[in-house]
Amino acid sequence: MGKRSRQRQKNQTPGRDRDSAGWGAGYADIVKENKLFEHYYKEQGLVPEGEFEQFMEAMREPLPATIRITGYKSHAKEILHCLKEKYFKDIQDLEIDGQKIEAPQALSWYPDEQAWHTNMSRKIIRKSPLLEKFHQFLVSETESGNISRQEAVSMIPPLLMKIEPHHKILDMCAAPGSKTAQLIEMLHADMDVPFPEGFVIANDVDNKRCYLLVHQAKRLNSPCIMVVNHDASCIPTLQIDSNGKKDILFYDRVLCDVPCSGDGTMRKNIDVWKKWTTSNSLHLHGLQLRIAVRGVEQLAVGGRMVYSTCSLNPVEDEAVIAALLEKSEGALELADSSADLPGLKWMPGVTSWKLMTKEGQWFSDWSVVPSSRHTQIRPTMFPPKDPEKLASMHLERCMRILPHHQNTGGFFVAVLVKKAPMPWNKRYPKVLPLKHKHLMDDKIVSLTRRRKWRDDSPLLMHRSPVFQLTNHRKIKNPLHCRPPPSKKMKLFGYKEDPFVFLTEDDPVFTTIQSFYDLSPDFPKLNVLTRTHEGKKRHLYMVSKELRNVLLNNSERMKVINTGVKVWSRNSDGEAFGCAFRLAQEGIYTLQPYIRSRIIQVSVEDIKVLLTQENPFLSKLEDDAHAQAKKLGMGSIVLKYIPNPNNLTEPQCPIQLCGWRGKTSIRAFVPRNERFHYLRMLGVEVFRDKQGLGQKRRDGGKEGKEELEDEVEKDEEEEGAEENEDDLDLEHRSENGSSEPKTDSGTQQMSS
Repeated sequence: MGKRSRQRQKNQTPGRDRDSAGWGAGYADIVKENKLFEHYYKEQGLVPEGEFEQFMEAMREPLPATIRITGYKSHAKEILHCLKEKYFKDIQDLEIDGQKIEAPQALSWYPDEQAWHTNMSRKIIRKSPLLEKFHQFLVSETESGNISRQEAVSMIPPLLMKIEPHHKILDMCAAPGSKTAQLIEMLHADMDVPFPEGFVIANDVDNKRCYLLVHQAKRLNSPCIMVVNHDASCIPTLQIDSNGKKDILFYDRVLCDVPCSGDGTMRKNIDVWKKWTTSNSLHLHGLQLRIAVRGVEQLAVGGRMVYSTCSLNPVEDEAVIAALLEKSEGALELADSSADLPGLKWMPGVTSWKLMTKEGQWFSDWSVVPSSRHTQIRPTMFPPKDPEKLASMHLERCMRILPHHQNTGGFFVAVLVKKAPMPWNKRYPKVLPLKHKHLMDDKIVSLTRRRKWRDDSPLLMHRSPVFQLTNHRKIKNPLHCRPPPSKKMKLFGYKEDPFVFLTEDDPVFTTIQSFYDLSPDFPKLNVLTRTHEGKKRHLYMVSKELRNVLLNNSERMKVINTGVKVWSRNSDGEAFGCAFRLAQEGIYTLQPYIRSRIIQVSVEDIKVLLTQENPFLSKLEDDAHAQAKKLGMGSIVLKYIPNPNNLTEPQCPIQLCGWRGKTSIRAFVPRNERFHYLRMLGVEVFRDKQGLGQKRRDGGKEGKEELEDEVEKDEEEEGAEENEDDLDLEHRSENGSSEPKTDSGTQQMSS
């Protein structure tokens, strides 16, 4: 969902949202009334006649909790079956304090029953052991990446993008990452393809929030995601190698989920009630338009860009779309998405709206705005005057979701299709030979010094002085030139470790190749590490296409994270045949290339491995025991293949990392993933609250609680909330499965 503006985050009162008294206690003094808000939206006529009171009543009601099952994983059906048969059936007959609990309901418009909503509050959940089990299930599965807590309307934009596995995708304002997770899922629609051709580049302007985005993306263990840190309104143009030549990277899909005033989130972000004013939208309109312009500039011809906000205000919604369409001169078209989400109720976009100042003064046209207001109110905030031009835009194809129609938050979304290059891109002159370039530069500089940039300029915020020169000043025989380079990227405070790709003949592959018997088609060039010097602690893998992007743009991008961890170094070096053990995070990516060190296990074997700390080999069933005895000590793959003739067992493949010791065997799987697999096998998993205090044990988690709070109060993305028990899964899984210390292969692991 559209992000509420960063400035408003900074101005919020500390401790307002949560305190020791419990969830929502800090809101006790906030009254859900705002006369200016009611007056403004009554006048705009966005709500159907006779429904305004329903609309306001819905805005004052708490927002239902919604969850989404991770769709691309092959065991999504198993999770859905577990939810419906084990938890939802019990809940529907439950009463607490005389109140009958409403069972969760599937969102009618989300495909395959993979999204659900419930009105159960945290207070009610804590009153019932049965509901507490359900809560622990949700928390654990969320950390494992199998379920996301996400507001219902936030799920809409990725569905409208129509993602296919080969698409190159840009998520411009991605944090905290629930929509990004959806995009990754869609790329991995076929789990049998470890490296889809497509990828997601997820960007956010806030460096701290980028790490929250990393945490969200890491749960999906994809080699096709890259997190970068840039201002979306001037995110750099990237280059790639294409058939031996440098080419510009254009994206097949762009998600433009812009910062907004957030008045559609009032049901969750209660402080919006007292902070809402019309000036918020007026201040954000320019930024939203600049981000949208930058998005369509980077979109490939034929591609789709989804623009969305969690604001109901036309100034942030239709006004931005109308300005974008007008300046595109036919290069963009609003797509008709009315049939894409059957069951979703929405209102068509409007073609007329008015502006109001915070003092209550209305303006219906730019011509009546006094000059003293020209810095605050811009021409692009009003509807186009020309009736024919307005009709040709088809603004009714925009979608506005009102809270009272389906018990959701408020939302706006529009789908744009790019039919041709943007006008200012088409007019770029050819490349200037270097010997003439200095002549043109002098003319460009002198011209741009005489012309200040204006938002209402017909150039639509495109700041290329070359474009201004060639279109607004006739020069005889103009020299051919390229646009000047964008301003140099500032790297202050940017201290990420480097991304270093290994060569095919790197010595690290010598023992790895023989120990795991990697297949000849294993893409060694896709393996990277995070250090130039010293021993390599971890090895990661990215897709071929992301490798192309990384290698050609190291000076343009601030890359925060990419790739999935596939190997980690043993502390005992090569004492067990190979210096590197397998990492559970990357096992589904790596396993198709591994031809040895694999033990095929049964359901009963998995139960033993996931419930016992260090079982003897003899605890395995005969077949797995025989396979294990043939292997030497060291890292192994434990592989379960479903039996279609036995429907009582899981019907999806399971792959676990393990360690074969001298006389024992064990699985190296993070705690929440253990719980996930055990639930799939029918084992009851439940922790009483006495065991929850030890989890936040090391300094690797500093700052995460702050990020959690920040997201909770400023975003609709419930999926960004961290697991209250295990705040840093990646850090835990890395340290939790520490290297073998004895000949038996015993390891220290958090449980």
